[in-house]
Amino acid sequence: MEPIIIVLIILVVLVFIALIKTIQVIPQASAAIVERFGRYTRTLNAGLNIVVPFIDSIRNRIDLREQVVPFPPQPVITQDNLVVNIDTVIYYQVTDARAATYEVASYIQAIEQLTVTTLRNIIGGMDLERTLTSREEINAALRGVLDEATGKWGIRVNRVELKAIEPPTSIQDSMEKQMRADRDKRAAILTAEGIRQSAILTAEGEKQSAILKAEGEAKAAALRAEGEAQAIRTVFESIHAGDADQKLLAYQYLQMLPKIAEGDANKLWIVPSEIGDALKGLSGAMGNFGPMGGGPSVPSPTGKGTERREQPPLD
Repeated sequence: MEPIIIVLIILVVLVFIALIKTIQVIPQASAAIVERFGRYTRTLNAGLNIVVPFIDSIRNRIDLREQVVPFPPQPVITQDNLVVNIDTVIYYQVTDARAATYEVASYIQAIEQLTVTTLRNIIGGMDLERTLTSREEINAALRGVLDEATGKWGIRVNRVELKAIEPPTSIQDSMEKQMRADRDKRAAILTAEGIRQSAILTAEGEKQSAILKAEGEAKAAALRAEGEAQAIRTVFESIHAGDADQKLLAYQYLQMLPKIAEGDANKLWIVPSEIGDALKGLSGAMGNFGPMGGGPSVPSPTGKGTERREQPPLD
């Protein structure tokens, strides 16, 4: 009985192993390559799959999701014979599991070597300054070459990015000095432009202030002149309205003589010739009133003040 039990146990174990090998569960976004006696048979997609145990075998399981692979820095020589280190990152996706398995031995290593050689070809035609400022151009050119070369491998390169471009240390120091000099130059230019603009605005403000001040003074002078003219017209109209004669004018002149004589600077008087006739008329008019307390005030011969002369009595 014991040999039979042993055989049954062996059969049960073999059936269990056969069931395990028959049922293959493939995760989502994955694929599996099935070979039968070493020859490609089919590709298993995501889900539950049945294979022939001990005849079919799983050659490779491939992740169909987009992969990100960073490559170590690669030394590349520019057109002006400078060595720069470039870090790259490749975003790729397997589109054909069969081609990725049988068309290339290791597609990761193949993509890395292709990236290095393509970078050397692209950077070799650029100088350092253009290399540092043409990342988008380099990315586009590199992606185009990689996508075309990896298409037959069942790989699609979605994007290529340059992580860093590191020139030599001496070149970095020179670039920093140049950038610092450019910043200092721009700062000096901006400062000078600010001073110039401030001077222009100050001069413009002073000009406007002078113009406004001159306009104000001109308007004030015009208003004063207009007022004086109006006063003269009013006096003139009043005199003409009152029909003043020479006697009245002579009397007004005599009243103004004391005010004219005030001050030490009044040394010379200019008396109109007509004032003599007016004074004669005024003297005659006052003589008609009879003896008064005294004669009229006349200018002092010394040129200062006035003096009063006694009028002789009338016969």
